[in-house]
Order: sequence, then C-alpha cells, then structure tokens
Amino acid sequence: MLWLSKLFAIPVFWIAYALFRSPVAARWRLGHQGVMRLFRFAAERGHKRALSVYGHLLLFRGEGQDSRIQGGIYLQRAADLGDMKAQYQVGCIFAQGYAPYFPVDPQQARHYWQLAAASGHPLAQSRLNRFSSD
Repeated sequence: MLWLSKLFAIPVFWIAYALFRSPVAARWRLGHQGVMRLFRFAAERGHKRALSVYGHLLLFRGEGQDSRIQGGIYLQRAADLGDMKAQYQVGCIFAQGYAPYFPVDPQQARHYWQLAAASGHPLAQSRLNRFSSD
C-alpha cells in the first residue's frame, strides 16, 4: 500500500505546483493553505521535487523558527535524493548555520556544494571557488 501512496504523490505534487503558480492561491488564504497541505502530502511520501519546493517555501516563507528548521530538513532530504537546487541551498545552510538544528559546518557545506556543482549548478561552482580561495 505504501507504493500506491508514493505513486499518488506524483500527481498531487503537480496539482499543488500548478495551483501554486496560479494567481488564485496567492490571493486566497485558504487556497494557499490547501496548496501547502498538498506539497506536504507529496513531500512526506518522498517525492524529490516536492521535498525541494516545500522545503524552500518553509525555509524562506515559513512562520517562525520551527517552520524554517523543518524546511531545512525537507531540503536536506531532497538534497540527499539528488535535487541540485536543494543541494546548493543545504550547502548555504551549513555554511551560515541555522541553530539549533544546523550548526556551522564548512565540510558539510563543501560536500553539498560539490554535489550541486557536479549536477551543473553555477552558483555552487562559484561558492566552491570562493571557498577554496579562503
């Protein structure tokens, strides 16, 4: 039954993404909350892109520190699944630190930036170049 839930996460993500990009959810508070629930549903079932999008939304638009930490956790899961944008962002999180869950860790930052750069992320490559020159 778990495989069915994971399979169902794919269309749920795309519905959430389409609603998120539409002007309806931006103007309607309940629409926004519904879209966030859909993203969460897909992310909790391991959908890589949902983990990344939902993690970014929580990290940058979340209400309170707990939401932002949860966003970082979702991003780290997406990064570990190979999402290049999440890999770059997790590298930034470890470079700057986000207490108490993400302490400053230059080695972890470098690791995630290397993964992102290997996938072709241009900002990750420039961060690595700056990191090497310091």
